[in-house]
Amino acid sequence: MEEGREFQLPETMTDDEIARLGILVSEVPHAPLPLPRYACEIMLIGITDDERASPERNHSSTLTPSSLFSYKSWLVCAFSESRPGSAASRREGATAVYWWNLLALLLAPGPGHRRSRSMAESAGKRPPASAPASSGMATKLSIVLFVTLSVLLYQQLQPPPPKICGSLNGPPVTAPRTKLKDGRHLAYLESGVQKMKAKYKVIFVHGFYSCRYDALPISPEVAQELGIYLLSFDRPGYAESDPDPAPSEKSIALDIEELADNLKLGPKFHLIGFSMVGEIMWSCLKYIPNRLSGVAILGPVGNYWWSSLPSNVCRDAWYQQLPQDQWAVWVAHHLPWLTYWWNTQKLFPPSSVIARSPLLLSEEDAMVRKKLGLRTYTPTIRQQGDYNSLHRDMMVGFGKWDWSPLDLEDPFAGGEGKVHLWHGAEDRIVPVGLSRYISERLPWVVYHELPKSGHLFPLDSEKADAIVKSLLLGDQ
Repeated sequence: MEEGREFQLPETMTDDEIARLGILVSEVPHAPLPLPRYACEIMLIGITDDERASPERNHSSTLTPSSLFSYKSWLVCAFSESRPGSAASRREGATAVYWWNLLALLLAPGPGHRRSRSMAESAGKRPPASAPASSGMATKLSIVLFVTLSVLLYQQLQPPPPKICGSLNGPPVTAPRTKLKDGRHLAYLESGVQKMKAKYKVIFVHGFYSCRYDALPISPEVAQELGIYLLSFDRPGYAESDPDPAPSEKSIALDIEELADNLKLGPKFHLIGFSMVGEIMWSCLKYIPNRLSGVAILGPVGNYWWSSLPSNVCRDAWYQQLPQDQWAVWVAHHLPWLTYWWNTQKLFPPSSVIARSPLLLSEEDAMVRKKLGLRTYTPTIRQQGDYNSLHRDMMVGFGKWDWSPLDLEDPFAGGEGKVHLWHGAEDRIVPVGLSRYISERLPWVVYHELPKSGHLFPLDSEKADAIVKSLLLGDQ
């Protein structure tokens, strides 16, 4: 029959011939759609009378595809209910069933369903088709490759475990240490006059990539003259202090308070923080203000996401950084879990501060560094691992804080102390813009801007003497 030609039964066909034709064209693998009412008398070919009379075979309503799928072949024996028994109705029914079954064959989903007896017999005469083994193998290889790459990526992102000082295969403990309530140890260094004879007890908190030996270089003459006892310590994860498993801007402030209590510094003490710890000085003003007699904040790093900081101020300070530092800071804030990988991979330049780039040194900074010479203790600073020292410093400092220093009230409203903020105008590591804005917004902060200084001004002994005199005596 030509494609698209209408199916017509010859007028000379008898009723028996039409019935036999209806049997032949109705034999299909399944019916994908519900059959109409006139086709509800559907029976399997070759079943017995008892099986035909079974209640399971009697359907009084339209059959659904789900019920038809269990049959092997179909026989339509009844047609329109309006004209039962006539030759015309049988001819109409046979024509309708032919097209119905042709549509069912076209919509058949394939080998997943049962086939008719004729199809099964014809298929049995052909050799079975080979299964597409290559497709299954490709799927398995893809899964193995995906799992392998995922494991390798996870290993690259995970920092190595810290090498705890004093532990098996860890660095030795050479400094005096005090034990905190949570079991961690802080290594410390005492200088200046004896603690019992001191008039002023000062805790110095070192900055990024530093340790207890990088204390403020107060001259012995000034220390003796003013009676200064100076305590410096390794912050958690640096040098010989145990890492903090969950560091935050609050935890270091509480560590400082506990350190002072363990070493019996008394109810109050002065505090000086440099560079990355400048932010922690704000935390101490928030969480332990009752323990402080005065605070000096030196070249403080600022968090560009602090609330209440205007976007134009943040933007100006942001673009004063080197591009590689912009990326490193952005990762530490938005993707902290990627901080270790970002600063150890070789595809992109990491933080220039970690890389100790000479581009960050102002003219005065270069002179200060040359004057200080080589720090022989530098290898011990990161001996417990970069992640627990440098990287976690970045994650805390540039992380998400739920408060801002701009929201603080004057902790020395009674005049018993002062907060001094120092910054070099030529600082290429920490842009001065944020310090300027904060000092303008907080009138109780005494601001000192050094026009020709860079970031390393606290390491100059003359400026160090000026800083402590300003803090302890109120000199401007």
